[in-house]
Amino acid sequence: MRIGVLTAGGDCPGLNAVIRSVVHRAVAHHGDEVIGFQDGYRGLLDGQYRTLDLDAVGGILASGGTILGSSRLERDRLRSACERAGDMVGEFGIDALIPIGGEGTLTAARMLSDAGLPVVGVPKTIDNDISSTDRTFGFDTAVGVATEAMDRLKTTAESHQRVMVVEVMGRHAGWIALESGMAAGAHGICLPERPFDPADLVTMVEERFARGKKFAVICVAEGAHPLDGTMNYGKGDIDQYGHERFQGIGTALAYELERRLGKEAKPVILGHVQRGGVPTAYDRVLATRFGWHAVEAAHRGDFGRMTALRGTDIVMVPLAEAVTELKRVPVDRMDEAESVF
Repeated sequence: MRIGVLTAGGDCPGLNAVIRSVVHRAVAHHGDEVIGFQDGYRGLLDGQYRTLDLDAVGGILASGGTILGSSRLERDRLRSACERAGDMVGEFGIDALIPIGGEGTLTAARMLSDAGLPVVGVPKTIDNDISSTDRTFGFDTAVGVATEAMDRLKTTAESHQRVMVVEVMGRHAGWIALESGMAAGAHGICLPERPFDPADLVTMVEERFARGKKFAVICVAEGAHPLDGTMNYGKGDIDQYGHERFQGIGTALAYELERRLGKEAKPVILGHVQRGGVPTAYDRVLATRFGWHAVEAAHRGDFGRMTALRGTDIVMVPLAEAVTELKRVPVDRMDEAESVF
């Protein structure tokens, strides 16, 4: 077989581990040829690719980012790609395409599959919000980075009697905020799934100070938002890729708490620090397993599907199932977190 592979959307720890796994399984076991499209679907559209042999993926298992580069694709160009899907198979001589990416990438993969391209998807998102898999690689790394940051910030907050508002990634699902907040012992966690009232956070901080605890750390997902009418915070516009531009809830909440409490409150925006650096051992293993099973699926002709973790097993699920709805934090998990504040 001749297999094409690409990485699209935001970068993520573990992408290189998938690429390496695909190449090792395809080349060393099946005797396949693997080509890597540069900069995501843009490389597929523009015909920019390179051969990936065993030497090309040597030493990348623990590397962050992606050796193939990544980009986001405008919707008009995606529709153009779908119109050319059948031609691409002959143009590049590929028997299978393995796109690695999140909800947007997998939606594009489904469209290309429906248009006739033989696709096997691999899910990637540090937000862990793809509904048909228990975990996505990169999430464990992001949680670890956020947890360590809050562990470090506690000492500064306590030394200066401050409130620290730590904004982590999570546009529509608050998994990173939930798990890193719990792991770090944050005193408040704000998620996109449940609008918060700043008055509750003010009460929590005041009660802590009254007990002699002269600091607080609040973990807030970037997509979290206050209850209507409780503080001044508006919605952003929509970018060219269909994503909402958030207004900076970490900074806005820190300002609001400082105003109401009369105490110093500082925002800390972790941002893309969570995406970078080496993947954890867990993410390397999961990414490697996803790559292995994607190649096997291609050889079975199991197209229009993606790899997924169910319990400890890797299974194949329809791409349509993967992009139907986001996996959001359920009420019982939010209740668990609240019980340990």
